[in-house]
Amino acid sequence: MDRREMLKNLAILPVGGSLMSMSPLMASTENNTAKGPLALDEDIYKSIGVVPIINCRGTFTIIGGSIERPEVHAAMAAASKNFVQYDELAFAIGERLAEITKAEFGIVTAGCAAAMKHGTAACVTGGNPEKLLRIPDLSGLDKTEVIIPRHSRNVYDHAVRNIGITVVEVESMEELEKAINPKTAMIYLLANRSSATGQPMSVENIAKVAKKQSIPIMVDAAAENLSIPVVHFDRGADMVAYSGGKAMCGPQCAGLLLGKKDLMLSAWQASSPHHGPGRDNKVGKEEMLGMLAAVEAWTTRDHEKEWDKWMEYLNLIANKVTKLKGVTHEITIPEGLNNRAPGLIVSWDPKQFNITGDEVAELFGRSEPRIAIGSGGKDGMTSINVTPSQMQDGEAKVVANRLHDTLSEKRPTPDTSMASPAANISGRWNVEMTFFSSESTHSMLIEQDGNWLNGIHNSDFAEQDLYGTIDGDTVKIRSHFRKPGDSIVYMFTGKVKNGEIAGDVFMGEYLTAKFTAKKWQSKQRKEKINVPGGPPLAT
Repeated sequence: MDRREMLKNLAILPVGGSLMSMSPLMASTENNTAKGPLALDEDIYKSIGVVPIINCRGTFTIIGGSIERPEVHAAMAAASKNFVQYDELAFAIGERLAEITKAEFGIVTAGCAAAMKHGTAACVTGGNPEKLLRIPDLSGLDKTEVIIPRHSRNVYDHAVRNIGITVVEVESMEELEKAINPKTAMIYLLANRSSATGQPMSVENIAKVAKKQSIPIMVDAAAENLSIPVVHFDRGADMVAYSGGKAMCGPQCAGLLLGKKDLMLSAWQASSPHHGPGRDNKVGKEEMLGMLAAVEAWTTRDHEKEWDKWMEYLNLIANKVTKLKGVTHEITIPEGLNNRAPGLIVSWDPKQFNITGDEVAELFGRSEPRIAIGSGGKDGMTSINVTPSQMQDGEAKVVANRLHDTLSEKRPTPDTSMASPAANISGRWNVEMTFFSSESTHSMLIEQDGNWLNGIHNSDFAEQDLYGTIDGDTVKIRSHFRKPGDSIVYMFTGKVKNGEIAGDVFMGEYLTAKFTAKKWQSKQRKEKINVPGGPPLAT
């Protein structure tokens, strides 16, 4: 599973990885009133009431991406001391990126998503500013469609859709060939297993078709290691987008778009400081040179030494925790360029230790020292997993000790019983949703079997299955909205009282809402129905 596929699943989870509700730690952080000035030292976060996290998950944006390289800090500090004309800066950086990466040209963007957005704009407008200023209204433009294979749909293709294009989704090479037409602006591909060499819809196979029609291909390689020369160009891509704040450890708010020089210049035209649809993706002179410094540093970093350090972290944790009888470990080595770091899986029997990997991840994420850690399990075993690429010196010992101490605790066997239901909530319910600044009406059709609930949840624009429990007067219901490229989890927790259910809705990365549900009452009509014996004689 590559990073973007992981995020489609993990975006619904709290930082610890489980599905539990917001903890007192998070609640106190939300409501914190900072006392005193911002501390410009190692306590900068704590000075405003935010507790830092030991990152054992990798380069996830929601917990800060990566630790920037010292060269990046130095470049950004130096860049902040002068003014410069941005086009001149961009052209100079583009030439230097070409020299380093062997691409024709490159631009620095406000993250990988912005790189994808600007690349799409380049293919739609061709550098014509009148077309650029029409975005996202593409009426009258000739290039308005982007072909995306089903295997490449993901939450990040919003960046492509933001230009106003029509997505044409295909599932085979035959469908792709038929989809290409004069309106086709671009083909977007996610760098994953399905687009890899040897697969039916590989970059190479798609390029054979696209080149005949002069259709540009953009590859989203957000979390990949930078290959020099870039492997995707050899395979037939015209543009490749990277995240700056991941493997390259550049500025978290920077990205990189490499490719054909004519497309890169059109993409830069669509970027801030120029006015138009990219003005909201501003990247500062500091980040531009910080990103260039990260690329330069990539060519001189001792990658083998970094790998050895990561292995030291994992072995330290594994050696400590496997001293406990019944705890085992496995070191995993990734394939390909995505998230190129070793991983540690620590497994145990949840019946022996009376705690699951999900519960450990939740505990670590919500209490100090806060640790973002993954969880999973199979074949009756539960587990946590550690990605070391963003861990810092001294943190492995903290993680090892906490995991050892947590699994060493004596716990009673969990009580999985549930109280008798306080009510029968079978039937249709109107659900009033209260979001941060708006309200909406959903509905649920619930079937109750003792403590267990199943049914249908109709949200604003979709219908999805629901399931859950009623434990005494506590109702918990989960449904999952899915569509190509998007996903929203709904987790309702409420109390049933006087014929109503009211409480909170946890929506993963989209935070929280409130809800009140009332049972739908149909009007009782008692009328006989007379069915005509033939077609009507009048209308």
